[in-house]
Amino acid sequence: MNSSFSNLISKNKISQTELAQILKLSRPTVIKILSGERELRVSEADKLAMNLGISVAEIFGDAGQTEVVLKKSAKADVKQLLRISVPAKNVEKFKNALLYITQKIGALPNVGQTVIYKILYFCDFDYYEKFEEQLIGATYIKNHFGPTPREFSAVVKEMIKEGKIEEVTTKFFDKDQKKYMPVVSPDLSVFTGRELQHIDEEIARLGHKTAKELSDFSHLDVPWISTEIGKDIPYEAVFYRTKETSVRNYDQD
Repeated sequence: MNSSFSNLISKNKISQTELAQILKLSRPTVIKILSGERELRVSEADKLAMNLGISVAEIFGDAGQTEVVLKKSAKADVKQLLRISVPAKNVEKFKNALLYITQKIGALPNVGQTVIYKILYFCDFDYYEKFEEQLIGATYIKNHFGPTPREFSAVVKEMIKEGKIEEVTTKFFDKDQKKYMPVVSPDLSVFTGRELQHIDEEIARLGHKTAKELSDFSHLDVPWISTEIGKDIPYEAVFYRTKETSVRNYDQD
């Protein structure tokens, strides 16, 4: 196996057991892949890419090959390695939510990629629990660090090409931290007043927390708990939340 794959596993501190769960393989097979006795298949790399929120090309050490396709219809071109599964009408909400969040708190030392992942997740899932409507409607998968937006990597790559956001690497304590800084202001007209108020409330509630604190908090959430590793987290599971993470007052309904 190439060194980029080994480095990726080491960087994300994924154990052989966890990797076997993600790839749906036996542990001996995983050991063979890590030792170079067996090649990682594209279908397996796709599972890992979705789990980590990156592209398949990055796993094979060639991030430049990934292209973005918006899901505009059932006949959309499927030749590209990575596909955004958010409906095209919501992609602008995704982009502008990311711009708005990073404009508000992106410069804070605790706010790196993992914190952004979790704030987006709670923005989406909390809104769905409170109003039974989708805000962005992104797809989130379960990984061992908590929920990860499947479309994040592709959306960010497109935004960087458009000159809307910059990706930088800094240090938070002794660890490398990937951060995103807005280059342009968000278009807030894509949100209703209720949606924007909700995002503001989530930023105020969660924006001061560290990546570990938010990951630990997400691990208390029934949607994450009830989903298998590597699988999409169902929105409907918010209605089975416990008091630790529920944001809806059901007594008033």
